[in-house]
Parts: sequence; C-alpha cells; structure tokens
Amino acid sequence: MSESTFKELEASELFCPKCQKPVPVRKKLLLVLPEGDKYDYLCPYCSTSVGTKTISQRPQPQIIITS
Repeated sequence: MSESTFKELEASELFCPKCQKPVPVRKKLLLVLPEGDKYDYLCPYCSTSVGTKTISQRPQPQIIITS
C-alpha cells in the first residue's frame, strides 16, 4: 500500500488505563499552534486522556498588503 492511501487516520477506540479496557474516544481541541491544531482523545466514561494528535494540514495565512 502506498503512503497516499492513509492520508489521515482518526482514532475511534483507544485503551483507557484507568478503565482498563478499550473505549470509544471523544476528540477535543487542546491547543492551536503555529504548526497545527493539537487534539486530545478522552475516555467518555472517566475523561482520562488516552492520546493526542496534531493536525498540521492547515493552510498558511496569507497577508495581502495594498498601497
């Protein structure tokens, strides 16, 4: 399989260390950084963070100066 097959994967279930089982996850925006948005994956039962992901495919802002 080529790299372009999986451009971006989205977690639907991760292991929660507190609940001791795989759980469906909630994705929450954690930080807006210059290199991309950082998301936190949370357990829906105990709200423990079970992972993070940074998405860096945001277009760079363009500044247009007119005189």
